[in-house]
Amino acid sequence: MSLPPPPLGQGAGYGVVLGLGIGFAIGMVLVTRQLKKTFGEDNNTTETFMVANRSIGTGLTASAVISSWLYTSALLGSPYLTYSYGIALPLWWAAGQSTMICMFAWIAIQAKRRIPNAHTLLELIRGRYGTVAHLLWIVMALINNLLIFSQMIVGAAAAVSSLTGMNIIAATYLLPAGVVVYTYFGGLRATFLTDYIHTVIIMIILVWLTIQLLTIKEIGSIGALYDALVPLGKKYPVAGNYEGSYLTMTSNQSVWFGIIHVLTNFGVVFLDTGFWQKGFAAEVEAAVPGYILGGNAYFAIPFAFGTIMGLGAQALESTPAFPTYPRRMTAEEVSSGLVLPFVSQAIAGKGGAGAVLVIIFMACTSVSSAELIAISSIFSFDIYRTYFNKKATNKQIIRMSHVGVIGAWLVVSSMATGFYKGGVDLNWLLYFLGILICPALFPTTFALVWKKQTRTAAIVAPLCGFAAGISTWIATAAIEGSASIPALGMAFPCMYATVASTFTPLPITIAVSYLFPDNTFDWPKLAKAIERVEDDEHGQLSAKATHFNYDAYFSPQRVRYMRKMARVALWWGIITFLCQWVLWPIPMYGAYFIMSKGLFTAWVVVSLIWLWIALGIASFYPLIDGGAKMIWMVLRGKKTEPVGEPGDVTPAPSVVSEREKEKESDVVEIDDKKDAF
Repeated sequence: MSLPPPPLGQGAGYGVVLGLGIGFAIGMVLVTRQLKKTFGEDNNTTETFMVANRSIGTGLTASAVISSWLYTSALLGSPYLTYSYGIALPLWWAAGQSTMICMFAWIAIQAKRRIPNAHTLLELIRGRYGTVAHLLWIVMALINNLLIFSQMIVGAAAAVSSLTGMNIIAATYLLPAGVVVYTYFGGLRATFLTDYIHTVIIMIILVWLTIQLLTIKEIGSIGALYDALVPLGKKYPVAGNYEGSYLTMTSNQSVWFGIIHVLTNFGVVFLDTGFWQKGFAAEVEAAVPGYILGGNAYFAIPFAFGTIMGLGAQALESTPAFPTYPRRMTAEEVSSGLVLPFVSQAIAGKGGAGAVLVIIFMACTSVSSAELIAISSIFSFDIYRTYFNKKATNKQIIRMSHVGVIGAWLVVSSMATGFYKGGVDLNWLLYFLGILICPALFPTTFALVWKKQTRTAAIVAPLCGFAAGISTWIATAAIEGSASIPALGMAFPCMYATVASTFTPLPITIAVSYLFPDNTFDWPKLAKAIERVEDDEHGQLSAKATHFNYDAYFSPQRVRYMRKMARVALWWGIITFLCQWVLWPIPMYGAYFIMSKGLFTAWVVVSLIWLWIALGIASFYPLIDGGAKMIWMVLRGKKTEPVGEPGDVTPAPSVVSEREKEKESDVVEIDDKKDAF
């Protein structure tokens, strides 16, 4: 059965993918140059390219957090899974990401306390556990980033092709092309700026699409949407849902997906050096509030957008407005992520199709920039600088970062092409991802927060997790019927395998650490061992360079503040998990009821209000939080002092007194008993 003709021509596809890509590339290159002129930010230094001088404020951090999770898989996946399994699904999707983002606030502030000079997650692993563990984590981190990146490209290319008729392989290679240019020149600072611009555009379109769906003549109101959905539970019942209804929270498939999703997302973020770099880039005062604000705001996107667009697709599918009418969408069309393109075309014609094309492009390029930086940082910093040129200068590291950006683009696009040719779609990758990523979750977290985890435990535990996950995956699929590619992509085998790969390492790393303890580890030594890259292009410190001042950074006031914020972040993460993952959905799952019209209306209204709040946090709060002033200064071109964390740097050794040099060698000792977490 052939797809309906694309609503837009190939010219629109190439125009957006190439035209907008080139436009953003040129714009970001110019902005990067202006930032260098205005604030002295030199993207040819490692500190600027990789961690944006550790100077990002709360508003921009929150916006970047939201943008980081605007994967095309989220924008395409939450509507199509809601279409398939009903109203419970988007709540589980949102909780699986919001909880994890709020928990990462704790990781971000702990990184400020333990490894304030780090550029990548893998520096922490090498500093604590040595070469073997470092190499293992390089492999795991690359698997993580490459799979996440290629999964996003697979879904985005399929959607662009369905909307425009553009060749899907061409879309696979061209979607990230413009990103390569501005990431090549601008580094992480360019990533933050483009994240903000992309997020503003995406959020406006999401709000418009949800309102448009509820007000079109075929639906007209929230109550009318409810009325259209009620009979569909009997006509097209959902297996595992209470009475087959789309309007019940008792949905087995949704719960299985929720378990896979939350564990996978914890694994994805805690192993993604791109998220760690954004945490490193945030100011000390911005890390916790930025992640908490962004995490709670992000909840609204899959919750509101998935609910309205996914259920709206069910309601509209039987009307002449729907592109596939009079037939229903095929399973292949649904699992490829085409629900959103089709329903947007139904509610707004070519305008809706164009809007989806734009948000797919924006989401794809926004996440691409972060992934390119992450992969190139691993290549330049953790491979080249660590094993091939230990005395690499700033210039050499940046050159290798540029090589890494281009290489990552070609490798990921080739992987996405391979997945497409092999019949692996977005749905399969969504379910499979956690099996390979989650074994590193607990060992990575313990590396930062638990001083008793030993080198042996850190190496053995994730390997056992891999073995447990893969064997459970294949065995469960075989018991269910067969271990074919379609069967391996089903929810049941993937859920059990993800749980096995996640939790098997936990008792192993604890047991090995206590059976074979190592009591020589010391947090301050680790903090001192990881240094900033402060040389010039010749490898020499100059008067313009800065030297990290441990005394200033670990002042008693700052240490107390970071401890306090670590407690705030930990409790906020726990409370978020309990509210979003336990107290809200589980009682509703066990109640075995179908929503009334009043409850459904309130549910949708709350989701829309939450979406509008997210729009405000993502779009306007960064301007209030210093962004407007920065934009005005950039436009004026007025030169100011270079940005950076206040009080943590001193002039280069060539202009520092002997007394100050002696001070810099001291590290404020942190009380190990109070510093367990």
